[in-house]
Amino acid sequence: MNDIRVLIVDDQMMVREGFSVLLGAMPGIEVVGEAVDGRQAIAQAAALRPDVVLMDIRMPELNGIEATREIVANDAAAKVLVLTTFDLDEYVYQALRAGASGFLLKDASARQLADGVRVVAAGEALLAPTVTKRLITEFSRLAGAPRPPALAQIGDLTERETEVLVLIAQGLSNAEIASHLVVAESTIKTHVSRILVKLGLRDRTQAAVFAYEARLVTPS
Repeated sequence: MNDIRVLIVDDQMMVREGFSVLLGAMPGIEVVGEAVDGRQAIAQAAALRPDVVLMDIRMPELNGIEATREIVANDAAAKVLVLTTFDLDEYVYQALRAGASGFLLKDASARQLADGVRVVAAGEALLAPTVTKRLITEFSRLAGAPRPPALAQIGDLTERETEVLVLIAQGLSNAEIASHLVVAESTIKTHVSRILVKLGLRDRTQAAVFAYEARLVTPS
């Protein structure tokens, strides 16, 4: 199996070097480049085609939100893992809507960082049942009324798919959803794939955001 190729984006040299050292010491992960701002991140992502982009949010020139949006627009397979200092940073919610596959706190341990990279690289979303759900719940309040396109797309889902979507938004894994619905995990994987295709979404994080914005799940 090939190593997971990572691009680190942060305007602070010590942060970039720290993450580079931590990840470089992990088996199966290779840091292929660094970028100091959003514009450089877009160029590096296009040139290096990393499997995962570790993206800071607050940077000069071009912030991580706009860079994420551009990188995802240029490459639908791009995986962006947002880095933030605070677990309730309002910009993280915007980054998730821009196409990020999840987020990590900058004080994450080396193991958490490596695990996060592996999860995102595998095509899953980094949806921690506690922190990420709390963030999405809090800032989905900013989205206002349900969006008409979202309401129309919900009609394309079956009753079971809608049920699975709600459970995804609550932070449950495929195994937990399968247990809750008393079905095989492979069945849930099929449902999730169909949900993403029908709604035109990238991953589970986008599905969770969609569910909150469509008010399938009420912020509490």
